Amino acid sequence: QVQLVASGGGLVQPGDSLRLSCVASGRTFVGYAKAWFRQGPGNEREFVAAIDWSDSTYYADSVKGRFTISRDKSKNTVYLQMNDLKPGDTAVFYCAGDRYRYRQPTRRYEEYDYWGQGTQVTVSS
Repeated sequence: QVQLVASGGGLVQPGDSLRLSCVASGRTFVGYAKAWFRQGPGNEREFVAAIDWSDSTYYADSVKGRFTISRDKSKNTVYLQMNDLKPGDTAVFYCAGDRYRYRQPTRRYEEYDYWGQGTQVTVSS
């Protein structure tokens, strides 16, 4: 089974920055992290950002211009650089992936095979 391990969350003030990391690993199969979702208090899980194998990127309107998703293929790691954080960004952030290198990422959470455990991001003054 493939595991995704997310890290990098924390408590910050509005306007601060954080960088989240997601590492994919597997004993028998290789997995590929492709997207970030988040779930705030009392809300449904929502799409944040995604990246494909050609390094094309996709973002939710609410984070465009502030968040940047990237990938280090040699480390099998996907990052989410978050700048100018706002209180509305407070949520548990989850990374998502599957076992197909060239399959395009989607904005639908139910179409992913693997999920990280989640990392808490809290933005408060």
